[in-house]
Amino acid sequence: METVSDGAPATAPSDYVAQGSFDDMGLAEPVRLAVAERGYVTPTPVQSATFRPIRDGKDVIVRSKTGTGKTAAFAIPILERIPDGRRRPSALVMTPTRELAIQVAEEIAALAKHRDLTVVTVYGGASMGEQLEKLEAGAEIVVGTPGRIYDHIRRKTLRLEETMVCCLDEADEMLNMGFFEEVTRILDHLPDDAQQLLFSATVPADIEQIIRQYLTEPEVIMLSGDEYKVENIHNVIYPAVDAYPKPRNLLYMIEMEEPETAIVFCNTRSDTSLVAAVLNRNGYDAELLNGDLPQKERERVMAKVKKGEVRFMVATDIAARGIDISDLSHVINYSLPEDPAIFLHRVGRTGRIGKKGTSLSIVSGAEIHTLTALQKKYGVVFEERSLPTPEEARKRWTERHVAELKEGMSASIFEAFIPLAQELRGRSDGDFLVAFALKYFFTHHRMERAQDREKAEHKREKHEKHEGGHEARPAREARPAEGRGRERGERGGRRERGGRGDRGERDFRGDRGERGERGERDRGDRPPRGDRGKRAHAATARSRDRRQRPFGS
Repeated sequence: METVSDGAPATAPSDYVAQGSFDDMGLAEPVRLAVAERGYVTPTPVQSATFRPIRDGKDVIVRSKTGTGKTAAFAIPILERIPDGRRRPSALVMTPTRELAIQVAEEIAALAKHRDLTVVTVYGGASMGEQLEKLEAGAEIVVGTPGRIYDHIRRKTLRLEETMVCCLDEADEMLNMGFFEEVTRILDHLPDDAQQLLFSATVPADIEQIIRQYLTEPEVIMLSGDEYKVENIHNVIYPAVDAYPKPRNLLYMIEMEEPETAIVFCNTRSDTSLVAAVLNRNGYDAELLNGDLPQKERERVMAKVKKGEVRFMVATDIAARGIDISDLSHVINYSLPEDPAIFLHRVGRTGRIGKKGTSLSIVSGAEIHTLTALQKKYGVVFEERSLPTPEEARKRWTERHVAELKEGMSASIFEAFIPLAQELRGRSDGDFLVAFALKYFFTHHRMERAQDREKAEHKREKHEKHEGGHEARPAREARPAEGRGRERGERGGRRERGGRGDRGERDFRGDRGERGERGERDRGDRPPRGDRGKRAHAATARSRDRRQRPFGS
């Protein structure tokens, strides 16, 4: 690892763990406490290398591979710089996508939970009213996409005359998406002495132009240099079988690999719709995420994914940019991208912060060029496997589900339902009723296993922190609330910041806003008080019936 910054290590044993700890950085107590509550014990090299120059107010250019903790690398020193209760825009963070803006804002808000600072997220497709309310109240940290940020500047609802620091996150991707004009216009509204931070995987010509025009004697921190490489990922390819359609290839590959959770990357929006429909039709829980979805729908999908309610998220590259899903086990390439570098960004969604992950790719003859470039230019090593025959795939599918049913049987009392099962076999709609019961069981059984794994991981992290002498209880890593629900937590943060912050990180309850809206409508339709007892009695009876079901127990 090379860097020209003073006080940053010249080498590090890996890209994910630095020498030293957060305690060695001399963090202010509110920030140090929030870092501990996030479960962060040892900084990554990018966090260690950037802290001192950013805290000292220097312009910085940072190049680091994906999944190395870059958000905290600029968030922590920015929070060290901004005074409490400044009540005017003091830090501006620009991101290429709405999802990344939401995640960055949530991370900063979690790290600022013990400070008198407010974070606002501004992006297209969301309510202007909520954004205006926070801006007018003097939110100190503004995170958003260039288009909506510049829209607020034009409306004079966002004034940057006293902004202390500006950060471009994923700068190369932002400019690749055509935001160069908006970004430079926004930078023109900043004061001349504003600190400039630029985080980018590459430095193309347009980035160099921004550096020359807006940065002053920047420190260049290079971790991994020009090396496009993602470690801790096992790359597997399956040559496509032309004897049956490509979606069938995908189903057979999934049956062979049995991924717990995965993002399925497609090159086109039409492919995302096709793949999501095929997966759902074949009993796999899938949601699609592409540029055609309205913002509320995108937020609903992300909330379900983060709560573990969806096994497969099917997405295009732009829609999935910056998405960080905790403990994502697999990345699936339905088609290889034309640009080999995009493949590396895709597979970087798994194997984050030193964890292990697997990438699975279906490769057809037209994609040999990308595959060859990945092998020769980037040194990616692939294991080649063969798809099963239709008969083999069906046999594996049946055996796996039967084994899962038997596992569930061992922990349930179900004999009372044997007569019902016999009755169902003789009904004309019996197959449909059984199919629904099976889907209900497998969906909820998978969710229960995911929750058990989370609890086990939480216990392990708690034990490790206790062994390490840290008293603060760690929060689950990468467990932010979803965008709009979090914004409501932030709005209440001025009055009772501690409680709101804790609530914002619990159980990914990002769809709280929608539940709240439903709650208001429901209250308007409530029955008279005299009828509520009857309604409650009926609900209790239904609950008893549900507890006796053999499936999902």
